Amino acid sequence: MGRSADLPRAADVHRASCAADRGCHLLHVDMDAFYASVEVRERPELAGRPVVVAGGSNPAGDRGVVLSATYQARAFGVRSAMPVAHARRLCPQAEFIPPHFPRYAEVSRGVMALFREVTPLVEPLSLDEAFLDVAGSLRRLGMGPTGIGEWIRAQVYDAHRVTCSVGVGPTKFIAKLASGLSKPDGLLVVPADGVLEFLHPLPLSALWGVGERTAQTLRRLGCVTVADVADTPLPALRRALGVVCARHLHELANGRDERRVVPDMPEKSVGAEETFAHDVTDRAVLRRELLRLVERCTAALRGRDLRGRRIALKIRYPDFTTITRSRTLADPTDSAHGVFAVATDLLEGNLPRGTAVRLLGVRVELLVRGAIGEQLTLDDGSASAYWQDVERAADAARSRFGSTAVRLATLLETPERSVRGDTESPESGNQNS
Repeated sequence: MGRSADLPRAADVHRASCAADRGCHLLHVDMDAFYASVEVRERPELAGRPVVVAGGSNPAGDRGVVLSATYQARAFGVRSAMPVAHARRLCPQAEFIPPHFPRYAEVSRGVMALFREVTPLVEPLSLDEAFLDVAGSLRRLGMGPTGIGEWIRAQVYDAHRVTCSVGVGPTKFIAKLASGLSKPDGLLVVPADGVLEFLHPLPLSALWGVGERTAQTLRRLGCVTVADVADTPLPALRRALGVVCARHLHELANGRDERRVVPDMPEKSVGAEETFAHDVTDRAVLRRELLRLVERCTAALRGRDLRGRRIALKIRYPDFTTITRSRTLADPTDSAHGVFAVATDLLEGNLPRGTAVRLLGVRVELLVRGAIGEQLTLDDGSASAYWQDVERAADAARSRFGSTAVRLATLLETPERSVRGDTESPESGNQNS
C-alpha cells in the first residue's frame, strides 16, 4: 500500500501534527526499522551506526537477505529484501547481525497491548504495524486523534525503547501513507478536507497495488502522479488495467477508501500498565498506582460486559528485567475491589523490599461474557454486591461527565506525589496473550 521508501521524506512534507483532526479517527502506527531498532536497543554501542539485520542460510556471509536496516544504513541505499552481498557493497562499514525473532515477537506483543489500551479496534498487519480506529475512545481518553497518536509514540518508546511513526487520517489508505511520510519517529495528520491536496502530488508508487509493471502501464497513459490517475477517465483505465484494478486505483486516487478496521483476534485479556517517570521503591506509592491501573482495567471490563478469572501482575525493573505473576480465581470477576486485593497480594509476595520498579501493570485474563459462570457466595456476598453497585454507578458518572468526575480518594494526588510520566496511560485496554 505505497512503499514508504519511494515517497518523499519527512523533510520534504509538512508534518502537520497540529492540523485539524476532526473526522480523522483512523491511525496507522508503524515501527521504525523494527528488527534493527530492537537489536540496537539490546546493544547500545551500535546506536548511531549503520546496522543491518540479515536472514537466510548464512546471514553472517553474503548469501542472506536484508530483513531490516537502521536509517544510517538506509542512507547508503540498503533496503529490506536486498541480497546481503549487495548491501555489503553499498555499506561495507555496516554491522551485519542475525535476527532474533523471539525478541521481536515479545516487543510486538507489548506494543500491540499498548494499542489495545487505547481501543479494541486494532488490526495488526504484521509484527510492526497496525491500524487503529479510535473514534470510540476520544471521549473516554479526553484526547483527539492527534493526542492519542502522540501518547502512543511516547508510551512505545518509554516501555520498549524503540520508536514508531503514526499517520492520522480519515481512511486507512491515507493514514498508512501519512505514517510512511512521517518516518522516522514522526506523526503526520491529513485533515479530512485536505485529502486530495495531500494525495495528488504523490508519485504513482503511493497507490496501493501499483508495482513496477502497473506503473509502466500508467506511464504509457501519461500518468506520473496520483492526480494524473484521478484525472484519467475510468474507461481508459479499464482498457489498460482491467475492470477490477482500474476501479480500485481510481477510487484510491480520488481519496475514497471504505475499508474499516477489522480486529483479527477475540479479546483474550484486558489490562493497563504504567511506565513511571522515575523508578519507584515506596510500597505505598506502588499500591496507589496499582489501584489506579486496576480501576482503569476493570472499568474497561465492565464497559465491554466481560469478566475474568485470572489476575496477572507485571513488574519491570530498572534494568528492563520483567516478571509476570498470576493467580486464577474460582469465579470470574470485573470488580476493582476484588482484582486489587489479588494484585496487591501478588505485589507483596513477589517484590523484595527496597527493590525499585520501572513499570507496573495488571491484566485480567480467561475472559467470559456477562455473568456466565458466576457463583454466589454466602460469606461476603453483600460486600461484593455493594462494591459492584458502587463501581457501576461510578462508571455511569464517568461516561456522562468525563473520566475525572468520580475518583477514589486514594487517587487524588498533588503534583509532588505523582510518579507517572508526562502523559497518563489510557484508562483501560485489552491485551492479547
